[in-house]
Amino acid sequence: MSRTELRGKSALVSGAARRIGRQIATALAEAGVNVLIHYRHSSEEAERLRTELIVRGVNAWLVRADFDSGEGVQDLFENAVKLAGSIDFLVNSASSFTPSTLDTIDFAQLMRDMQINAWAPFSLSRQFARHFGRGKIVNLLDTRITGYDRSHVGYILSKRVLLALTEIMAVEFAPHISVNAVAPGLILPPPGKDQGYLDELAATLPLKRHGDLSDVTEAVLYLLRSDFMTGQVLFIDGGRHLMELSRGPHHNQ
Repeated sequence: MSRTELRGKSALVSGAARRIGRQIATALAEAGVNVLIHYRHSSEEAERLRTELIVRGVNAWLVRADFDSGEGVQDLFENAVKLAGSIDFLVNSASSFTPSTLDTIDFAQLMRDMQINAWAPFSLSRQFARHFGRGKIVNLLDTRITGYDRSHVGYILSKRVLLALTEIMAVEFAPHISVNAVAPGLILPPPGKDQGYLDELAATLPLKRHGDLSDVTEAVLYLLRSDFMTGQVLFIDGGRHLMELSRGPHHNQ
């Protein structure tokens, strides 16, 4: 399999200031990739990350944007191009994980989930394809796209839309742009939960253990290096996606 050399390339990572996005940005810098750090409200975290990446010997830029509006997505891409010039990779990591059920969700909330989790990565990807005409895109999904989470209905629906868009874009943007996805499972506890949450649920997985952030970053780097993969989803979940449909809906997982 042919491989792309990462060192010296540039990547735009949405949602890079915190959690998985931050770790992806760090892994890219360690591989010699210059990083555009997108953030919304986490300005202090983003600035600390920028300092850390520069210490690793790469260029790092901050780009703030609010994905609640289409203009925010448009401005993000335009500002990123002004800062970095050429962009080789796009990693769509930003997402909104808002609780909702079939009984409680309303149109406004569903549209907000769709705007942030599906439209924003699609819009960024389309701008990337139109402007550069070559490169690689990696979208962050969720292992639960093979089942559903009844306590986060809007989130799961929007991630399923992003899955469909990943496959469609892989065809439409070929042959010079590849589009793939990573679907993490038990990697980080959700906000408000601690490590015990992961430890308890790990026993339910085929591999009987949870993953860590390096499992996700290695998958992202693999997809960016590969020159013969597109339209694929790497489930980084200890086998959880194999069980989603058979186990039924989950309230707290």
